[in-house]
Amino acid sequence: MTLSVRSLKLSSLRSPLSSCVLAVGFCVGLGLLSLLGGCKKHPEEGGTGPIVVGAYLSMTGSMATFGESSKRGAEIAVEEANARGGVLGRKVSLVVVDDQGKAEEVGNAVLRLIDVDGAVAIMGEVASTLSLVAGRIAQRRKIPMVSPSSTNTQVTLVGDYVFRVCFLDPFQGYAMARFARDRLKISKVAILKDVRNDYSIGLADAFQKAFTRLGGTITDVESYGAGDTEFSAQLTKIKPGLPEGLYVPGYYTEVGSVARQARRLGIKAPLMGGDGWESPELLKIGGVDIVGSYYSNHFAHDLPSPRAKRFITAYAAKYNEAAPALAALGYDATLAILDALRRAGSTNPKAVRDALATTTELDAVTGKLTLDANRNPVKPAVVVRVTEAGEVFEAEIPPE
Repeated sequence: MTLSVRSLKLSSLRSPLSSCVLAVGFCVGLGLLSLLGGCKKHPEEGGTGPIVVGAYLSMTGSMATFGESSKRGAEIAVEEANARGGVLGRKVSLVVVDDQGKAEEVGNAVLRLIDVDGAVAIMGEVASTLSLVAGRIAQRRKIPMVSPSSTNTQVTLVGDYVFRVCFLDPFQGYAMARFARDRLKISKVAILKDVRNDYSIGLADAFQKAFTRLGGTITDVESYGAGDTEFSAQLTKIKPGLPEGLYVPGYYTEVGSVARQARRLGIKAPLMGGDGWESPELLKIGGVDIVGSYYSNHFAHDLPSPRAKRFITAYAAKYNEAAPALAALGYDATLAILDALRRAGSTNPKAVRDALATTTELDAVTGKLTLDANRNPVKPAVVVRVTEAGEVFEAEIPPE
């Protein structure tokens, strides 16, 4: 089945207003449009054309592998739905807009999906910082949004139109703290966090609180900023504390370099982190120095459920590689939207929102999906170990 997918880049669309004017053409009176917030293209209730599900993702930039993985998972979910005849008797069209991983582009991306493409719901983002920006827009426009993998606690607190299918930072931080204490028998850990990223700040705070509550000691807390390439100064401060583990809750783009520089300075303790580590680039950047490290994740491809096995097979057949966790979450976020559309029996965004809020025991790739009163799932975390051949399952940490 051919998938209806349009990937768009916003490099030439500097504002949602210009996007709308160019796409629709008949909207006039710039002052009026500014007051109205754009030229809204309402979803066609009871129509016969494709139902548009939008996705805003980092398809270019430093987090492009995150966006690509999430998009691929969403594509498979839509392909499967269309192969079964679509949803509500209509085909589904997935429209993907590149936000370039930049906060200043996210607003344009989301408004384009809503105002120009007529999305009945939107999926995105991976980075919590970007989802926080987009969630406020989705909430204001009353369009349901499902984040595949933004784990910061504040994401769904934006409003009742914002959902997610991944566990939260407090639990992810707890899971790695519990793993460090119970499985690795570590009692002293240093933390190196990215102070430019809400995700990293939240995860570091959650780990520190959980680790100390479990009887561990934090020997030092240092910081860096996304895009940094030199970490020797921070690691030099960390080394005298003799940590048995180094918790680096950042993204793979910096983590690999941290590992190399830590080993060069004689820090042999294992690195630990969160789901932001997952990328084929992690081993390329970190090389042998990242091997033996651990990170929490949502999915482990070597211990799949029957539902996950089907997804893994489909992913490998389509992309000729193992399915990463972000692809599984991209699939699950899209699956949740499609399931809500079916149960709502309507493309009305309010009806879709209400159906999403009652999602219970949905058979998803990353586990049975039930959303709580705050639109967050309750689910276990997986810990994986980095090997020269890739990541392998190490442990599953249940909710407290």
